[in-house]
Amino acid sequence: MPLQNRVTPFGEIVALPQRGLFTGNRGIIHDPATRTLLPKRWASRAWLICLCDFGGRRRSVMGGRSWTELFFLDEAVALAAGHRPCFFCRREAAQRFRTCWAAAKNTAPPSAGAMDATLHAERLDRRHKRLHPITGPLAALPDGAIIAASGQAFTLRAGLAHRWTAEGYAPPHRLDRAEALLTPPSTIMTLHAGYRPIFHPSID
Repeated sequence: MPLQNRVTPFGEIVALPQRGLFTGNRGIIHDPATRTLLPKRWASRAWLICLCDFGGRRRSVMGGRSWTELFFLDEAVALAAGHRPCFFCRREAAQRFRTCWAAAKNTAPPSAGAMDATLHAERLDRRHKRLHPITGPLAALPDGAIIAASGQAFTLRAGLAHRWTAEGYAPPHRLDRAEALLTPPSTIMTLHAGYRPIFHPSID
């Protein structure tokens, strides 16, 4: 039985066999004795995107009183859920993300804490995922943006919409309309400024 630690583009943490390309965390939000989630869905504003394999280290997933290992299909999904690259295990990606963030906002490179504070306000509406309005045509959104249409999440890439599923991405098609933007606005700006997320192979 899969553990409840797979994150959807809507930010929900569910039990799926899907492992995905990245792990990450929001602090300690599980009980190691039962390997189940606590009622809270975050314990830190630093919502990270980490490598599944780093330095040969092995962890017992949800088995210790350390950070709760969450898993994402790919980086686009993790970004949509409100996470950012980790400065420890993904330092080069994190530096690129910060540089693009600064270029998009025309500011000095921010601290990790400053980005976390901004993302925290953009990713949550009280205890629920914050949905953002789409203010222009879908074609103007960058590759890696994720939108919601008819209750489904779609990752945009090269002008096509790829529906997220428990098995990976479904075959792409064109979408003309959507109800909401799932990826936080500051992350959208960072993608526009040149940050390139890593996609799951099923998108091809």
